[in-house]
Amino acid sequence: MNNFQQWGDTLRLLVELAGTAAFALSGVLEGARKRLDAVGIFVVGFLAAFGGGTLRDLLLDERPFFWVRHVEMLWGVLALCLLAMLFMRRHHFEATQRGIALPDALGLGLFTATGVHQALLTGMPALVAVLMGLITGVFGGVLRDIVCNQIPATFSDHQPYAVCAFAGGWVYVGAWQLGAPGWLALLACVGFTAGLRMLALWRNWRLPTWQT
Repeated sequence: MNNFQQWGDTLRLLVELAGTAAFALSGVLEGARKRLDAVGIFVVGFLAAFGGGTLRDLLLDERPFFWVRHVEMLWGVLALCLLAMLFMRRHHFEATQRGIALPDALGLGLFTATGVHQALLTGMPALVAVLMGLITGVFGGVLRDIVCNQIPATFSDHQPYAVCAFAGGWVYVGAWQLGAPGWLALLACVGFTAGLRMLALWRNWRLPTWQT
């Protein structure tokens, strides 16, 4: 637990901010790809940014929610969505599924790390902590896809996504149990999770599916 105390709330907040920005950007790109209007893009961006962390806080009985404690996140996401839309319109940027992959993978790694961290701080067992990391990393993207009227990609594209978060969560837990510094556990989890996701996309890895 000393490692977590040394890590401190400041580093956790920075990681949460980075993950929020990455997922908000993925939401804006997905909303643009679906030709939503400005209000729709803001909604999708907010759901992608805050959905996973909100569910985590609900399950861990954390009050107030992380975005209520840090209202600057709300302003930041609002500004990011607005600036991203203006940039895309000005430069006629065409959002593609490939363009969404990088911010989505980065957000997955960052949020997985913060989810595991928060669960371990509350004294949860290792498996529960890993699952909290998975939920934090995955659920925002699930809400994003549902609002965009499609089956969530994490359930339907057969490429490892939740599996990457699950594996990355164990990297964090393993580093913590070995007594690694908090910053090293963070970087290991983020790098492994995001890297594994990008590798899976690059190599076109597929999960087993039901055969009809």
